[in-house]
Amino acid sequence: MVAIPEQHLPAASPVAPQPLERVAVLLMGYGEVESYADFANYNEQALNLLTAKFAPVPAWIYPPLAKLLALFDLHEWSHQHHQFISPHNAIFERQRQGIEEQLQARWGNKVKVFKAFNFCAPFLPGQVLAEIKDEGFDKLLIYPLLVVDSIFTSGIAIEQVNKALDSLSAGDKQWLSGLRYIPSFYNETAYIDLMAQLVEEQIAAQLAGTYLPSEIGIVLLNHGCPQEAKGFTSGIVESQALYDLVRGKLIHRYPLISVGWLNHQTPLIEWTQPHARLAASNLIQLGAKAVVFLPIGFATENHETLLDVHHIIHELERRHPDVTYFQMPCVNDRPEFLQMAADWAHPHIESLLSELPMAAVRPDVSPIATHHHHHHHH
Repeated sequence: MVAIPEQHLPAASPVAPQPLERVAVLLMGYGEVESYADFANYNEQALNLLTAKFAPVPAWIYPPLAKLLALFDLHEWSHQHHQFISPHNAIFERQRQGIEEQLQARWGNKVKVFKAFNFCAPFLPGQVLAEIKDEGFDKLLIYPLLVVDSIFTSGIAIEQVNKALDSLSAGDKQWLSGLRYIPSFYNETAYIDLMAQLVEEQIAAQLAGTYLPSEIGIVLLNHGCPQEAKGFTSGIVESQALYDLVRGKLIHRYPLISVGWLNHQTPLIEWTQPHARLAASNLIQLGAKAVVFLPIGFATENHETLLDVHHIIHELERRHPDVTYFQMPCVNDRPEFLQMAADWAHPHIESLLSELPMAAVRPDVSPIATHHHHHHHH
């Protein structure tokens, strides 16, 4: 008789506290429309959240401007690109699954990975945070994944998260007891090494026997940034640092390397230079007979890395038909990227699981807690 309760006790004791000790990881990306009917709505969200930060555009103009932009989108995606449907959301879902597998291998069901898209229902941050709350999570790791500089883009993510948390608490006390944030991985050695490795693999596979290393131009594609964003930090510093670090790994073997910014050439706004087409033209002028385009500033494929780069290459082929061009994919769901993305999350999950709930922090402890928090923003 005595043996029976002993058998049950070990099973029951670790299970009991689990509802309190779980972390929701919120991966954040833009999301992209998969139906042409959604273009205007998508554009309106993007204009409100993005353009408003750096363009002197009155709010009433957003709905009609969004509809106008939708016509351009429709022309580009439907007519110029044969009913193009962005693979972004599917890739992002594979990234979510892969990172969740890696994290659960270590943390089990203490961790669950959710995805939110800045501009696409039904995965808007408010919708996903409601689900996270309903599932009983009270600890959150916010993890922007799409754009590597992440400072400006993630600012939008935080803006949306804050609005959602506000409406979800609706006057009650805050339901989150812990929160962490991964601002960017622009300076993570593992990511920088992988970017350089991708370029080297491409050159070895396609170009090595045909061209001298000095005849191979490499354009490292970054997320374009407005030079002035009403005082918001816009990610230029981080993107530039990312480019410099990747370039440093390659420059001694391949002397012709340039950053190429994927800008949205909008009127009234000064964007980062050189834009990707100009970068490639400059390398060709310096003697490049082949040009490789690698997105380093985007972790997930999207219409910018696919369609914009395609247009750029098309235009270059018209002007320089004797040059060879290679359009490389983003890192997407390569297993080694999913592994490193999970590795970057482990220390934050660990601190969320081990720390006291925010509400329970005593006033005399809070300076240390604050210091600890900053310590994680490399």
